[in-house]
Amino acid sequence: MVPAQQNKALVQLDDRRALTAAQFHQLADVPAEAEWFANIDNAQTRRAYRGDLAEFMAFVGIERPEEFRIVTRSHVIAWRKALEERALSGATIRRKLAALSSLFEYLCEKNAVDFNPVKGAKRPKVESYEGKTPALGDHQARQLLATPDVATLKGKRDRAILSVFLFHGLRREELCRLAVKDIHMRRGVQYLRVHGKGGKLRNLPLHPGTAETIDEYLEAAGHKEQPGAPLFKPVRDNVRGVAAGHGITPDGVYKLLRDYAALAKIDIEGLGPHSLRATAATNALDHEADIAKVQEWLGHANIATTRIYDRRRMRPEDSPTFKVSY
Repeated sequence: MVPAQQNKALVQLDDRRALTAAQFHQLADVPAEAEWFANIDNAQTRRAYRGDLAEFMAFVGIERPEEFRIVTRSHVIAWRKALEERALSGATIRRKLAALSSLFEYLCEKNAVDFNPVKGAKRPKVESYEGKTPALGDHQARQLLATPDVATLKGKRDRAILSVFLFHGLRREELCRLAVKDIHMRRGVQYLRVHGKGGKLRNLPLHPGTAETIDEYLEAAGHKEQPGAPLFKPVRDNVRGVAAGHGITPDGVYKLLRDYAALAKIDIEGLGPHSLRATAATNALDHEADIAKVQEWLGHANIATTRIYDRRRMRPEDSPTFKVSY
């Protein structure tokens, strides 16, 4: 091809591109680890992993992306030992090593490094399948649901929020992202469309009691016919008649739960919105729900995470203590 034809071909290629030639070459220079961060959808995971990687880079002395190529298993083992000396929990150390391993797997895939030095580095054992998030007893869950004053708009909203948590096991952020249109019918049954981690959707049958509390709240709040509106709004927005606006915030949910727990005289160390998720999962498993179904219901990628909520082996009524008879 003569030079004139080459130039014409390049111009035609640039015309077909969504990016200019300069933009194309600039993107080609993006380090693989920057691409890896961009591919982590969940903001909280991205933030945690970024902190873990910054910590490892500071420990090893990495200042430039290409220096990841010189990391060996010895560096990883030395870092793990330093983490252990800080008396961090096994779960925290495992997460930090998982973050590092995830990055190296991606770098291997992109041919930026030759191997993953985290592979073969022993990780702390999982301490136990018993979760550290406290769960409520059945009587406490009933007490909490009965606490909001349903003569008020706020009380109607808060009872519906507590019911969604306790009967569907949502994460706090998942509840805050719910919109009115996420309540929908499938084959004659009401479902809740949940926007989970990593952009994954799951559809959960809506508990009849929860459906009733939500319907009562939406009728009182006045945004039942606004599909795009947040399902649970700050009460002031309902009073002002704001059409869309923002939904209740994660901080607002946390305060709501703490306030009602105090009113119900439920004093449990570490109680938070995740406790209601643990309560729902524990209760479902206690009542013989299939653990694989519970995994899907909670949106867990790994069934080992679901097993944390399986406390059937620890029920006091099953203890040999109560089998002894003299």
